[in-house]
Amino acid sequence: MNRTRWMLGALAATGVLACATGICRADDEEAAVRKTVQSYVAAFNRGDAAALAAQWAEDGVVVTPAGQTLKGRKAIQEAFAAYFKESPGAKIEVQVASLRVEGPEVATEEGTARVKGADSPATETTYTARYVKRDGKWLLASIREADAPPTHYEQLKELEWLVGEWEDKEGDASVQMTCRWTKNRNFLTRSFAASIGDHTDLEGTQVIGWDPSKKVIRSWLFDSDGSFGAGAWSRKGDRWTIQALQVLSDGRKASSLNVLRKVDDDTFTWESTGREVGGEVLPNLGPVTVVRKKSAQ
Repeated sequence: MNRTRWMLGALAATGVLACATGICRADDEEAAVRKTVQSYVAAFNRGDAAALAAQWAEDGVVVTPAGQTLKGRKAIQEAFAAYFKESPGAKIEVQVASLRVEGPEVATEEGTARVKGADSPATETTYTARYVKRDGKWLLASIREADAPPTHYEQLKELEWLVGEWEDKEGDASVQMTCRWTKNRNFLTRSFAASIGDHTDLEGTQVIGWDPSKKVIRSWLFDSDGSFGAGAWSRKGDRWTIQALQVLSDGRKASSLNVLRKVDDDTFTWESTGREVGGEVLPNLGPVTVVRKKSAQ
């Protein structure tokens, strides 16, 4: 379809997970663990040591990047209370890289935590958290933290608004997109699936990262039709311009200038100009409006 091909090199999407026997149950448990993560972050950002400790099992264990070990809910609460007294107004951001429900009462989470004190620079750690389910409630059994490896988040955070699920629909044609951070937030991955009715016409994946040698944001694209490409990103106001080059599956070379413009947190537009394939000039495409998908209620 004409509406699917213009998404090459510019948009990203997610498919729909089927609900097979047992999968929905696991999804429900994962959602419950994620609520525990959200409650933990909220309690930390309130400076509420008691509420934080309540997220832990009585025999919970924390291992800090320095190797310090805290054992038991009481010790954990006392440590957080002392920290909040020394660092009032401290805030935490948690980026969950993976979450696995490994049984009816066990789950493992991995991710990155970024803590910023009111008067101190931000620190970042990676962590592995183990959860146990007791009396119907998911509780933290252990957290092991380590100093985070280098990250290019600072160079990429201006694109963080792209994270999430997006779609563009016209009649029975649609493009479904998703964008996620990789572990340590060194890259954004964007994937898309363009469909007509129940038939998927094209799928692809784009990786966006920071090139420290050229001091520029770059992207790399791989499509299910065998084509691949790269792009260089630049920003001016609310507009991101991507100078894209591609090699098509038949060997022809293509180029275009793609523009993303953020309208608001739930909307952006996309257009492609200066399009050439094998030396042939093609018409411009767009602008097309893309909207954030609403969460299922």
